[in-house]
Amino acid sequence: MDLRAHLLALIAPAVVGDELVPGVRVVAVTVDPRPALRLAGPDGELVIEVSARTPATRAAATSARLAFSYRALTASAVGQQVCVAVARRAAAHEDAFVDALARAGDPAAPRLRELEVDALLELAGSAAARFYACSPYVGCLIGCRFCYAQAPLDATRAMVGLPPARWGAWVDARVNAPAVLAAELARLPPHPIKFCPVVSDPYHAIEARLGLTRRCLEVVAAASAPPPVLVLTRSALVVRDLDVLRRLPRAWVGMSVPTVDDEVRAHFEPRAASVAERLATLATLRAAGVRTFAMVQPLLPGPVDELAAALAGCVDSVSLDVLRGEGEARSVFDDPRFAPARTAAWQAGQAAAVAAALAGAGVPVWAGELPPDL
Repeated sequence: MDLRAHLLALIAPAVVGDELVPGVRVVAVTVDPRPALRLAGPDGELVIEVSARTPATRAAATSARLAFSYRALTASAVGQQVCVAVARRAAAHEDAFVDALARAGDPAAPRLRELEVDALLELAGSAAARFYACSPYVGCLIGCRFCYAQAPLDATRAMVGLPPARWGAWVDARVNAPAVLAAELARLPPHPIKFCPVVSDPYHAIEARLGLTRRCLEVVAAASAPPPVLVLTRSALVVRDLDVLRRLPRAWVGMSVPTVDDEVRAHFEPRAASVAERLATLATLRAAGVRTFAMVQPLLPGPVDELAAALAGCVDSVSLDVLRGEGEARSVFDDPRFAPARTAAWQAGQAAAVAAALAGAGVPVWAGELPPDL
């Protein structure tokens, strides 16, 4: 099912490039991690998210069957106004939209599905720093309980009529992703490609069998003008693709390293690679000439100076950020050994300590979606 086409039909006859309210135009239609419209106006950019309306829904505007919320990527004073405009347009089309989703859903769907898609690259970032998110998979078998992809993807699954499934227990594999990516690279404006969208780790277990991420990287490497590529993972499987990564003119590979204490890692991320495996992976990639970075998010307990020293030996830079909600990890944080780490005060203090230790070790620290040198 082409969810993008159904989503665009909600605002018909408007299409990408048209204004929904004076001065605010549609930039893109996206589906990961939930259906949304991206808009740009004089005050900045907006993402209008679409979900099913329920008695518990909190939204900026609603129609009879749908709810509309907004996120302002930069300062914006028109979010509410745009949501109301979208809801009004959607009212005439929402029955067809919801019914089409219901027909596409299969309550008996397997936990591992092989699907074909009509589009792959998701426009992301700000107007000053555009990039594409590229996910050959939706759903992740690593299944970190604090992952903030769970809630929006659960809502999307419910909207399309799929049964509830525990995060880490289901995957949609976009089996035609390499072919779709090749066509998009030939016709879309060039931007960096980020193989670490929130909806899935590009190297979780099923990648070893299907190889969709590898084949997508091969497509990029074969392009007439390969764009910059960034890969973020918690899996050592990425080393398998070192030969392809080295063919890319500009490639960055990062590992999530939220702590240097592997017992802590195992408590929070039991199905991810060990800390030692991650550090060894980064060292191997860096020695082969690939730019490397670590993402320290969320911050988890562990020796700060040891973390900084370990990263200094295998990365060019570090992305540092705090916990953005516990997701389904409440019981994991309830362990008295780790409960303080769930608080904003602890996260802020640990972030400051890690930043200082990294500075002392000569490791650049950055925030945001992309490394500064990309």
